[in-house]
Amino acid sequence: MGVKEITRDIKQLDHAKRHLTTSITTLNHLHMLAGGVDSLEAMTRKRQYGEVANLLQGVVNVLEHFHKYMGIPQIRQLSERVKAAQSELGTQILADFEEAFPAQGSKRAGGPSNVLRDACLVANVLDPRIKQEIIKKFIRQHLSEYMVLFQENQDVAWLDKIDRRYAWIKRQLVDYEEKYGRMFPEEWCMTERIAVEFCHITRTELAKVMRTRAKEIEVKLLLFAIQRTTNFEGLLAKRFSGCTLTDGPGVKKPEPPLESTNPFLEGEVGDDGSEMEEDLDRPKKHKAPDNPFHGIISKCFEPHLYVYIESQDKNLGEMIDRFVSDFRAQGPPRVGTEDGGAVLPSCADLFVYYKKCMVQCSQLSTGEPMIALTTIFQKYLREYAWKILSGNLPKTSSNSGGLTIKSLLQEKEGSEAAKFNVEELCLICSILSTAEYCLATTQQLEEKLKEKVDKTLVERINLTGEMDTFSNVISNSIQLLVQDLDAACDPALTAMSKMPWQSVEHVGDQSPYVTSVIMHIKQNVPIIRENLASTRKYFTQFCIKFTNSFIPKFINHLFRCKPISMVGAEQLLLDTHSLKTVLLDLPSIGSQVVRKAPASYTKIVVKGMTRAEMILKVVMAPHEPTVVFVDNYIKLLADGNPETFQKTLDMKGLKRSEQSSMLELFRQRLPAPPSGADGGPSLSFSTPTPEQENSRIRKLEKLIKKRL
Repeated sequence: MGVKEITRDIKQLDHAKRHLTTSITTLNHLHMLAGGVDSLEAMTRKRQYGEVANLLQGVVNVLEHFHKYMGIPQIRQLSERVKAAQSELGTQILADFEEAFPAQGSKRAGGPSNVLRDACLVANVLDPRIKQEIIKKFIRQHLSEYMVLFQENQDVAWLDKIDRRYAWIKRQLVDYEEKYGRMFPEEWCMTERIAVEFCHITRTELAKVMRTRAKEIEVKLLLFAIQRTTNFEGLLAKRFSGCTLTDGPGVKKPEPPLESTNPFLEGEVGDDGSEMEEDLDRPKKHKAPDNPFHGIISKCFEPHLYVYIESQDKNLGEMIDRFVSDFRAQGPPRVGTEDGGAVLPSCADLFVYYKKCMVQCSQLSTGEPMIALTTIFQKYLREYAWKILSGNLPKTSSNSGGLTIKSLLQEKEGSEAAKFNVEELCLICSILSTAEYCLATTQQLEEKLKEKVDKTLVERINLTGEMDTFSNVISNSIQLLVQDLDAACDPALTAMSKMPWQSVEHVGDQSPYVTSVIMHIKQNVPIIRENLASTRKYFTQFCIKFTNSFIPKFINHLFRCKPISMVGAEQLLLDTHSLKTVLLDLPSIGSQVVRKAPASYTKIVVKGMTRAEMILKVVMAPHEPTVVFVDNYIKLLADGNPETFQKTLDMKGLKRSEQSSMLELFRQRLPAPPSGADGGPSLSFSTPTPEQENSRIRKLEKLIKKRL
């Protein structure tokens, strides 16, 4: 025999062996199937569900091997007998449960038993509809008493007795665990299913009774019912995973609660929850993302939350009215106390109440009611800004009551020039500080509202308008402080412009008008600085705005001092340097702690007052030769405006005939404007440093002493 023949024979033997093995296995499976079906039918009749549960799964598994043999009558007959046995088991098990727990009558007719426990194991293998029917009928029967006790027409069905509903289900769940806990497989999650069905029924019934008796719902009653309900939902989240809420078979997978990073929730407590048992004795913090049961009942209250919103509208209106009356009764913050310049306490009260309302409303709903509450918040933020802040800012008087020229020249005190007294200055600072607090807190409020509202509604939360309102209060307060000090200095500047500078015979100490300006600065600035200590940036703004207002006004009055003699110009130059020194020191004037002024402020003072000094230096310079004078003017002032040049000539006392030729020469000597520039020539010069200016002034002082 050749190798090929030997190999062919071996293959044939292998095939024969494989076929023989398959045949033997199939016959064994057939024998097992036939015997299993016989046993299954017998055990079903005897209700031996424990054995049936194991056998049925095995029979079903063996039957799967014969799918390709269904054309054989005997196999098809066995398959039909298995289906018939499964159908009979389903019907029989449902009947057993119906007998044990009849829909009408006592549920203790049969009660739990090992037979029913094994029947549940069989139901796991049968059509899923059998299991669902068992669960449905058992829960319905278990909650039938609840439907009777809490019918809509019953006294206990109303919101004031909502605790009784939750007390009842807690007793039922404890009773179920004790009596039926081991009857149903653990993966059926029957305790949770009973609780969930209770929630669905309760939500429907509460919605129905609230629609019927909507006019009887008051805000306290509504909040009481919601608080008790959310507490109960919190208890469900602690005890159950929520795996049945999606009707999935699932395994319990409880998730650990997330740590809250919202400072508005720190230390939050709900209403009194002491009536709740066990875990309900403490109020629950709202964590909707972590609680799968959140809203499962409490959602029914949402259509009635307009009662809550209207209540908050009324409460906030009364609160604002109380703030107004309290302010009138108590008056502005007292001078010399810690209250001077401090944030008004009513502001903190308002935002604490806002915080409480926001957290409370987010527990009730994160939908449209939150938007409605935000609208209420906006309304009373504006009212607070108008009635409490802007409404209490001191009014400026049209009558300046300032110093007379005579009193300035005689160096009298003249403190009556200031329009606002110390109490009014403190009040303005207090309102400014309060507005700053409101501005920052309103921004935080907007962020927290956006965190709590549904994501689809975030864009509708916008408090920009209210923040702008508080910004306007801040700007108006600073402007009042600036106007007050500015107005106090006006009489002094007027006196300066009316002094006979042409007849000044010698240079002395600083003039009376300078003393008056410094006096007013020393009166106002320390009070403002002390009362704005907590808002340093706004004190700096005040200093900058005052300087930007005072220096141009000083230069304008300087141009009115005409004509000026050489000695008069020297006196004005010394006065200007004195004012410049005071202005540079203005942010820390009268303070024991000397702080360096902000660079932005110092730059404004140096630039403005240097211009005033340059004007006076031009006035002191001889006007002949004319070309030299004009070039020197252009170099020192860097001002291409002919009007300014003419004002300087007026200060020198030159006649109009002399001025005309000098103005023509001025126009000719101006450097050509850069290409594309419109208007007058753009001139520039390097601003002397404070050290250089001090050196120049010292030289001037030495010169004056020599002349004296």
